Amino acid sequence: MTVSFTPNLADTRFMPFTNTKQFHHDVRTQLTQDIDVLFAYAELPSPLLDACRYVMTGQGKLVRPLLVASAFASTYNNNYSENSMTNADGLEALLENDSDYDMCRRAALAVELLHTYSLVHDDLPCMDDDELRRGQPTAHIVFEESTALLAGDVLQTLAFEVLSAEMPTFAPFDSAIASQLFAIFAPRARRMVSGQMLDLNAEATTGISQSDLEAIHRDKTGALIEAAMLMGGICAGATAPQRMALQECAQHIGLAFQVQDDILDVTTSTDALGKPAGSDEKLDKSTYVKLMGVDNATKYAQSLFDDGRAAIYRELSGRELGDNTENNALLALIEWLWSRQK
Repeated sequence: MTVSFTPNLADTRFMPFTNTKQFHHDVRTQLTQDIDVLFAYAELPSPLLDACRYVMTGQGKLVRPLLVASAFASTYNNNYSENSMTNADGLEALLENDSDYDMCRRAALAVELLHTYSLVHDDLPCMDDDELRRGQPTAHIVFEESTALLAGDVLQTLAFEVLSAEMPTFAPFDSAIASQLFAIFAPRARRMVSGQMLDLNAEATTGISQSDLEAIHRDKTGALIEAAMLMGGICAGATAPQRMALQECAQHIGLAFQVQDDILDVTTSTDALGKPAGSDEKLDKSTYVKLMGVDNATKYAQSLFDDGRAAIYRELSGRELGDNTENNALLALIEWLWSRQK
């Protein structure tokens, strides 16, 4: 089985990025098809397959796959502009070998698999015991708790398999890029789990400082966001300074995303969020809102987004800070994240 979807090159790679909505649609379409071929390859038994499909095809925001694709597109557009298209190492050479884009697809799928596994486990009765996720009942509510647990387990293992195996439905496979992606992905997957443990430990702790809270979320939320942006850049041949800029941006965006989540938990309804509003207070979690209030938390999130933008302007935009962001996929995604309401 092969994937028939071909992305619009003008929106995803070599030509200037111009349309955020179309770009997001293309990424979602590609990811949906890649999920289908992955599950056909994996040959999972029922009801495990049903549970995996259920959690992987819900109406999530797909922030992490979008970060992979946006970092990929912005890096390509910066490095292979119209001025360099005649270079022997430029556009013509890239068009002859699509392994870079196929490895980007693998990276986008891997981060979404790992993220979804973390959500399935996070919702279990032994963790947050939530009954709603992405606007639908959680996996352990629809399926037995044991099935939900195994679904999370297999999604985690598939995330690594996607990056490490010459799967016939994801070709061509570039082993050199794969080794780099694996080196980025694996330690950040570990950090994500460590962050979850720190978060659970903090529930029983009083007097959590801002630095303590940031240490938790740099791992729990930020690690996978960092992996997503670095992996997208690596697939596009990011230089060392560009990788540093992507990592710096990701560290700011990862924290900002968590601050936003804390704000939305107290300012938005359950219907709008697609998950229970007020759950942080219910679980007595340490949050940025509890620490500094809604207004100051909002200002802090804005400053983090601004710092993230500055890193991208410096190495991956080709223009000055404050210029229009519409033709840069990553800067446009940061704007979209800042305006999100769920």
